[in-house]
Amino acid sequence: MIDFKHLNEKKISEQFLKHGYLILDTDSNISLNYLRDEILLNIEKICNFETNKNQSKEKILNNFHKYIKKNNLNDIRLKIIDLINKDKKFRQNYFLAAKNILFKIVGNELSMQTRINLSIQTPNDSSSLLPLHSDVWSGDSPFEVVIWIPLVNCYKTKSMYILPPNEYKKIEKNFPRYSGNSSNEFFNKIKNKVKWLKVNYGQILIFNQALTHGNVVNVQKETRWSMNCRFKSIFSPYGDKKIGEFFEPITLRAASEIGIKYNFPKIK
Repeated sequence: MIDFKHLNEKKISEQFLKHGYLILDTDSNISLNYLRDEILLNIEKICNFETNKNQSKEKILNNFHKYIKKNNLNDIRLKIIDLINKDKKFRQNYFLAAKNILFKIVGNELSMQTRINLSIQTPNDSSSLLPLHSDVWSGDSPFEVVIWIPLVNCYKTKSMYILPPNEYKKIEKNFPRYSGNSSNEFFNKIKNKVKWLKVNYGQILIFNQALTHGNVVNVQKETRWSMNCRFKSIFSPYGDKKIGEFFEPITLRAASEIGIKYNFPKIK
């Protein structure tokens, strides 16, 4: 296959194909800081308390579990999700925080998930788990990628894991061996093969959501805050989640606009 990509783009593509993910510095600290600042403002509104201005923003988020009752966590999370998705600037800044890597891995005509998701995982909380899964198994298109943005430093069980492509291929070949298992049984069979990802605030994780991934109980002493959103090429095949419903075009080019609107002249 002919490949006219720049040498640097080829290298990045090869790394993504080999590992199934990339962890890179954000394209825009301004956009990333906007996202975190808005989250903090919404925390103040929803939880009805003022964050300590003498504490760093990361410390406030890391210690969030000390300020709330655990049984209020999901209600708080859903309210924050609702507010950030009503903010017209939030999705744009989310995209700008990862624009360059998206253009290199996915393309420059993109569809973006219409809603951004937020994960808050307090220490030793088993109610906020996302067990081992592959998004494609539940109807997502294999042409999608996930941009995962931490609002605090995430590591070990405060982060997420992913099964590398070479190990995933082994599962594909022997899938009947795993398909009848529960998520926990499945994970126990491959837990020594998964890769735990260390992603600091200021970095962006892009990963292949067709690979099995998930998280476990956060046994660190800090709260995990992370956001995730799917992106794909506008004209690549869609799964169950369609354009106009789950996805929205965000970087449609002029030639594509012309082509979409073009009608052949009618001959009488």
